[in-house]
Amino acid sequence: MAGPGRLHQEVRAAVALGAALALSATAALSGCGLKSGQAIADPVRPGSIGQGKPLKGVTLTVTSKNFSEQIILGEMMGLALKAAGATVIDKTNIQGSIGARQAVLKRTADAMYEYTGTAWITYLGHTRPITDPRAQWQAVRNEDAGNGLTWLPPASLNNTYALAANQANQRRYGFTTLSDVAALSRSDPRAVTLCVENEFDVRDDGLPGMRKAYGMNIPGGNVRIMDGGIVYTQVAQGGSCILGEVFTTDGRIPATHLRVLADDRHFFPNYNAAPEINSRSLREHPAMAAVLDPITAKLTTENQQQLNAKVDVDGQDPRKVAKDWLVREGFIKTG
Repeated sequence: MAGPGRLHQEVRAAVALGAALALSATAALSGCGLKSGQAIADPVRPGSIGQGKPLKGVTLTVTSKNFSEQIILGEMMGLALKAAGATVIDKTNIQGSIGARQAVLKRTADAMYEYTGTAWITYLGHTRPITDPRAQWQAVRNEDAGNGLTWLPPASLNNTYALAANQANQRRYGFTTLSDVAALSRSDPRAVTLCVENEFDVRDDGLPGMRKAYGMNIPGGNVRIMDGGIVYTQVAQGGSCILGEVFTTDGRIPATHLRVLADDRHFFPNYNAAPEINSRSLREHPAMAAVLDPITAKLTTENQQQLNAKVDVDGQDPRKVAKDWLVREGFIKTG
């Protein structure tokens, strides 16, 4: 998923976030992470991270882009740093990828969670993603060091393209991987029907490239183009298409009980989340790494689906979702 595709997703996700929060009275609470520029006031203290409050007396600013997953991750970061003793200014919910990155580059913010694929393709200008997730992170870390940014170790959380089916169709056709779909498309081309967005239909890192990489034989008439939100609905119903394009951490996947198929040939780029920190900030406050590393290590694609659904489907406040998870995992305590 190259830069334009990622930015397009962020615009759609931001719209979905706004619609979800408009339905929720909690979005108006003073503790909501959407009120950018205020200090986090939530009373939190160390759990398994931040023991001894190594950041006491330090003021740090966290930021994020303006869609639910990013805001949740930004709030996790802010709450964790606060539990470690810092005064944390919440500047999450910045419009677009570039604005958030510039904030960290210029040190109007100290840190955020960013995606390896976004950095490699959108910011650093590469056209070919690196297949191995660790190697992709290392390449981003090494190149961005020259820009004054430090990347801490990444999460397994990977927000990239995938195909998904409802449970009935997954059982009926027995596919668990994209190679299984390719085999079905060759043996019975009419059986494979897809619902996708227009962009996925034409991008080299979307359907055309996937067809080529896996040797899929899908007739053009079997591909239906529609809005991203409708894709999830249609795939869940399972009538007009047995498979649909999804983003792997989207909260609508668990909400609609979809099954994501494995990209067993690793065609789609890796978008693993990792803390991106202004290098000067980290040199001055090295304890940030020890606070954030255990949290990042626990972030998975499946868990993030559940957290995103709490915001996008249930209309909960992103900071509450972040805090509840941190407390449940034992990283921080409240009160």
